[in-house]
Amino acid sequence: MTLGTKRIEVVTGANKGIGYGICQQLASNGVKVVLTARDVRRGNEAVDKLKTAGYSDVVFHQLDVTDPVSISSLVDFIKTQFEKLDILVMQLIHILRDSKCYFDSDDCFFLHMLQ
Repeated sequence: MTLGTKRIEVVTGANKGIGYGICQQLASNGVKVVLTARDVRRGNEAVDKLKTAGYSDVVFHQLDVTDPVSISSLVDFIKTQFEKLDILVMQLIHILRDSKCYFDSDDCFFLHMLQ
């Protein structure tokens, strides 16, 4: 399967727990996974752990869903590296805990702002 036909997935807050498990499951089914986390060290460690377990099609990108600059950086990465996004798994705990989340529809995602 070429990159053009491979499905691309982004999972937020995926360095542990449910997000990590989702990355593992989708990677095992041939999906290219972009694992995101606020903490760069923890995110890279999670990707290393997945790669050691045999899931080679996983990459890390830092993301803080409450920071528009961080979101724009991820959007640019997705556009540059893959030119598409098929699956976005965004854990609601970010929204509930932080009271706000920004994704701009101009970046081909969505806008959701809680005040």
